[in-house]
Amino acid sequence: MAKVPSMATMITDECINCGACEPECPNTAIYQGGIEFDALDGSKTAAISDDFFYIVPEKCTECVGFFDSEACAAVCPVDCCIPNPDIPEAEELLFQRAKEIHPTEDFPEDFPSRFKEEAAAAAAPEAGPAAGDAAPAGAVPAAPGAAGGPPPPAISAEDAIAAGIPSPDDWPVPLSCFRCGGRFTVPFQFLTPGTVLHCPHCNGSYVPRTDMYQAVRRRMDAFYESFGASFEALKARRQKELDSFEDSLRKSFSKLEEDVSKETDSRELAGAPQRNRGMFG
Repeated sequence: MAKVPSMATMITDECINCGACEPECPNTAIYQGGIEFDALDGSKTAAISDDFFYIVPEKCTECVGFFDSEACAAVCPVDCCIPNPDIPEAEELLFQRAKEIHPTEDFPEDFPSRFKEEAAAAAAPEAGPAAGDAAPAGAVPAAPGAAGGPPPPAISAEDAIAAGIPSPDDWPVPLSCFRCGGRFTVPFQFLTPGTVLHCPHCNGSYVPRTDMYQAVRRRMDAFYESFGASFEALKARRQKELDSFEDSLRKSFSKLEEDVSKETDSRELAGAPQRNRGMFG
C-alpha cells in the first residue's frame, strides 16, 4: 500500500459558517461552533471552537473507506478545510478508525481513499512517455497560437462580455461591519437569512436580515433581467449586421469576378496568333 504523508483535517478561522460541510461528513465529525460533540465513547464533550464549525480529530478519517477525496473540502466554498500540521496520520490508522466508528459497515477490499488518488497522481510523471512516443531531447510542445502549435480557441466579443459578468450567486456583495466599521464583501449566495458571517477584520459575527436579503435579491433580479434582454438584443443586432456585411461581400466578389473577366476577355494573351492587319497595321 502506497505511503503518502497525511495530516488530520481542520477548519480554519476563515470559516463563514455556511454549514455546507456538516452533512457531508460520513463520521459526524463536524459540529457547529459552540455545540458540544459526541465523543467515541458516547459522552458529551465541550466544543473545540465557539465561533465557527470544527472537526473532531478522533472522529475524522479523511473520508478513507467512503470517498476518494475529503467531502468537507470538496464542498467548502472558501477552502478552509485543510490538513492540520500538528496531527499527522497514516492511511492504515484512518481506515482502522473508520471500521471502529462503523462496525456494521462492509468496507470493500479496494476501499476508496484519497491516498490512492494522490499516490497515482504522484507516480504518473515517473512513468514517462510510452515507447515510440518519446519527443526529441529538449523538445517543448508548441504553445497555442505559436508556429506549429494548435490555434488559440476563438472567442467572440459577445462571449467575452458575458464571461466578465459573474453569476448571481458569486456576485460580491459589499458589507460594513457594525462593530469595527471594516468593509468587506461576501458572495450573494451567503447572504441568506440565518447564515452566520464573520467580519475578516475583527472576526465579529452577524446574521443577514431578511429585508437586506430581499432588497439585494430584487436589485440583482432586475439587473440580470435587464442585462439578459440587452445582451440578446445586442447579439441580434450583431447578427443582422454580420448577415448584411456577408451579403454585401458576396455582391462585391461577384462584381470583382465580372470586372476581372471583362479585363481578361478584352486583352490577348502573350503568344496568341496575330491577325493580319494589312499594310498599314
